[in-house]
This record gives sequence, C-alpha cells and structure tokens, in this order.
Amino acid sequence: MSGTSEMERELERFRADFDALKSEIGKVIVGQEEAIEGVLMALVAGGHVLLEGLPGTGKTVLAQTLADVVDVGFQRIQCTPDLMPTDVIGTYVIMETAQGRRSFEFQRGPLFSNIVLAEQINRTTPKTQSALLEAMDEESITVSTETFRLPQPFFLLATQNPLEMEGTYPLPEAQIDRFFFKLVVRPPDGDELEEILDRTTEAEGPITRKIVDAGRIGEMGELVRKVPIAREVRRWGISVVAATQPDADQAPGSVKRFVRYGAGPRGAQAMVLAAKTRAILEGRYNVSTGDLRSVCGAALRHRLILNFEGHGENVSPDAILDDVLGAVAKPG
Repeated sequence: MSGTSEMERELERFRADFDALKSEIGKVIVGQEEAIEGVLMALVAGGHVLLEGLPGTGKTVLAQTLADVVDVGFQRIQCTPDLMPTDVIGTYVIMETAQGRRSFEFQRGPLFSNIVLAEQINRTTPKTQSALLEAMDEESITVSTETFRLPQPFFLLATQNPLEMEGTYPLPEAQIDRFFFKLVVRPPDGDELEEILDRTTEAEGPITRKIVDAGRIGEMGELVRKVPIAREVRRWGISVVAATQPDADQAPGSVKRFVRYGAGPRGAQAMVLAAKTRAILEGRYNVSTGDLRSVCGAALRHRLILNFEGHGENVSPDAILDDVLGAVAKPG
C-alpha cells in the first residue's frame, strides 16, 4: 500500500512540474499549446524535436524560452551553407604554457550543451547535418581517436522553414527518422496576434523563472518508462505503425497509393514513450489506445516518405495517418 501511495505522489509531482513548465513557457509563447506540450514530452522522454513553421511563428523563441525555464546549459547554432562540423563539435588547438611548452587541447563547440537549438538545419551541408544527427543518436562525439560524452540531458531542437527550399539540403530519410517528434508551428490567428503585440510592444515583457534542473528531467524520464502498457494496447500501436507500410495487409488505400516507405521501430518507440507521458498527464498509470492516437501525428508524420504521386498531389502525411488510424481495428 505504501508503494502505491509513493507512486501516486511521484505521478502528482510529475504533473505539477510539467504543468508549471507549460505555464511558464505560456507566459512568452501565445497559443501553440500542441507544440509546447510536444517539446516538453520529447525532452522528458529523451528524444529530439524537429520544428517546422513559417518565419516569425515563434520557433526560436520557443526554444529560448524552454532554456529559460529549465536550469541547464543552452547553445544556439545558426546553420548556414559554410558551417563546418568543427564549428559545432569543436577542434583541437595548440595551447602554449608560460614556460613555452605546447600541447594539443580540445576546445569544445556549442554542441556540448544540454539544450541545443539548430536553426534552419536544412540550410547546412549534409556533412554538418551528419555531425549533429550523430550526436543525437550516440549522445557522444568522436574527434580523431578520442570520444567525448555529451552532457545529460542532451536535447536537440532543430527548426526548418517549409518555404524557400532553394539552396537547402533536405534531411535524408534515415536521419530525419532520428527525431522523436516533428511538430508543426502554425501561424497565429487574429486574437493570438493581438496578444503577441501586447506582450512584445509594451514597456515590460514577460518574466519567466527556472522550474526544474537536469536531475529532475532525468527523474521524470525514468518515471515515464515505468508506466505499464497492456500487451493488446501495445499490439494495437504496432499495428498502426505497420499499417504505414504500403505492402502491409492493413494499409489503407491512401498508404498504398501515396507512400513509398512508412514508419519503423523508432516510430513505434516514440509513440509508446509519448503515450506513457500522456497517460501520466491524464492522471492514469496505464496507457490507452487514446494516448497512442493522440501522439500518432507528431511521432509518425515525418517518418512517412511519400512517393512521386504523393508529392505531385501534395498529400498531407497527417491525412494519411488519419486513414491509418481508421483502418486499424481497436483491441477487442
């Protein structure tokens, strides 16, 4: 009985910290509840986020505000075509002592931080993209023969603009799959735009405070992984992921017609971990199919690789996922 009450206290503390983080970020970011919650869910679950939205929709401000409310290190990388891997990783430099002795010393780059914002990641070359994405996967980097561990937690938040694709280097499918979530930041409506002007054109701007530190983020992540998921619910999630493959029996017509490749194991992992977080936020200590459905879009939309006809018809991955969810029968 005491173990149950202790778990309930942990779950309540998780919800309180999560809601406090959302509230503090909401002091700066107007609207965008889905994007804010998605970023926090990925941070807690140990994943990384790709933010897509038009210029001026608050992608950079969201990342900076996240760093303001979490007591960890933050670095910002502006991705440009001339950005080199050593600019983000670091490099060895020759250091000279007062006695005239020289030695090689590794100077760490901006990637050695807890929260890293990679602005316009599709504007830098594949070589530099690979350096960023390798760090996401391994949480360490290798320079020459030496391996360096990245600080924990390590959270990469990358942004890209869906327009102005000239001169860009789209992320390869195998690399974009490493993002836990792809979140779409929508333009503000009239009321939200008025609130943005109130907050940004007045004498005093919003002030945020630190809510949690690196240790607490780690504790929240451990709690997420303890949340149980019934075998039949997990099997339903697996069926959803499998149905995104065009050769699957359960795949709906839109998948067979417009999708070249569907989601894989990383997509299933992201769905389950995000659904466990959702269950805690909903006040439950078990995962439902509704939790899986609610995170399906963010976890899988970037993992659907459209074929030529899909691109030609300008098909939305979210619309395809709606068809997938409708085609997979619920447990029982």
